[in-house]
Amino acid sequence: MRVRVLVAAVALPLVLWAILPLGSAGQSSKQRELSELRSKIDRARSKIGRKKGTERVLTTEIAGYSRRIGRLQGRIGTLSTRQQRIEVDLDAKRAELERLQSDLRAERARLVRLRSRLDETRTMLRARLIEIYKAGKPDFITVVLNSDGFADLIERGEFIARISDQDRRIVTLVTAAKADATRSEKRLSRLEERQETVTKIVQQHRDEVAAIKMELIGTRVGYARTKSGKAAALNKVRFDRANLQEHVDDLEAASEKITRDLNAAQQQFADDLPIRQGNGSMIWPVNGPITGVFGEQRPGHIHAGIDIAASEGTPIHAADSGRVVLMQGTGASGGYGNYTCVQHTATLSSCYAHQSRFATSQGASVSKGQVIGYVGNTGHSFGAHLHFEVRINGAPVSPMNYL
Repeated sequence: MRVRVLVAAVALPLVLWAILPLGSAGQSSKQRELSELRSKIDRARSKIGRKKGTERVLTTEIAGYSRRIGRLQGRIGTLSTRQQRIEVDLDAKRAELERLQSDLRAERARLVRLRSRLDETRTMLRARLIEIYKAGKPDFITVVLNSDGFADLIERGEFIARISDQDRRIVTLVTAAKADATRSEKRLSRLEERQETVTKIVQQHRDEVAAIKMELIGTRVGYARTKSGKAAALNKVRFDRANLQEHVDDLEAASEKITRDLNAAQQQFADDLPIRQGNGSMIWPVNGPITGVFGEQRPGHIHAGIDIAASEGTPIHAADSGRVVLMQGTGASGGYGNYTCVQHTATLSSCYAHQSRFATSQGASVSKGQVIGYVGNTGHSFGAHLHFEVRINGAPVSPMNYL
């Protein structure tokens, strides 16, 4: 902005004034160089503006990914807590499994013993039946032959009734052993089913939590990778912007030097020449080219006067005789900076804005050509220049009709 301001205010046209020397070829070359520098600065600042826009976008995106990662981390923490609770439950299930496995081992051993005892009692009963058969008891033999097998035989009441008390005890042992073995087999089957169910539950819970946690961790890693990439891009954009700013600073320094050279040349011409006389009733308040015309559209307003380029500190002359009716400093005049108005007739006045300092006072009478202030860059200004207005009944009119 600093270079643009300086250039806009002090850039001289190829023809300064009809009464000024045209200037050397070196001065014209400096003007061209200044124009080229201004274009380069504008392009560089445009790039810097785009880089800043990219920085804002990347910064917003990085903040968004940071929030996402934070939320994921919270969910992962919740799952970790849940996983810890499941691990406690798993420990209980593992203890239950160990008890079940111990019961299974004990039940299997008991079943082996029961089957062994059943085999022994069956052997004893078989031997006893053979003895009874050899003893030649026809009724008993008939019962045996009519049975469907050994198991059916020992369950027949008729068979039990025909054998001795000792034999009945043997049969009772066989029956009890068989019943115990059957119950043991059923209990063993239930234990095995319970063991399988508990094992599945444990594995299912473990797999479920592990899968969710791994998915969240994977998402977090992806977010972190994206965030890292955007952070790297942001660093590069900032690095490029810093290089561009350094380039602009160099261009500004070169532009300011050229501006000083041009100002010095302009000041030398202005000091050697009288105040320019126009065709109207007023004289020109300063010598210099017009850089802003009356009535042109400005952001938010219409330009109410003309801008005359002049170097900082150039004397400002009253355009006509009159009385100073208004003097305002930068704080009171708004964008006009240091501002003076001179009343020439009952309806006609002239005003001078952006002065660096005043050279008159409120209510003072001034003569045409008298120094009333000095060119400056105060208020809403784009470099050292004089904003000159002519007003009729307070309303601005084109100063060119009076110069």
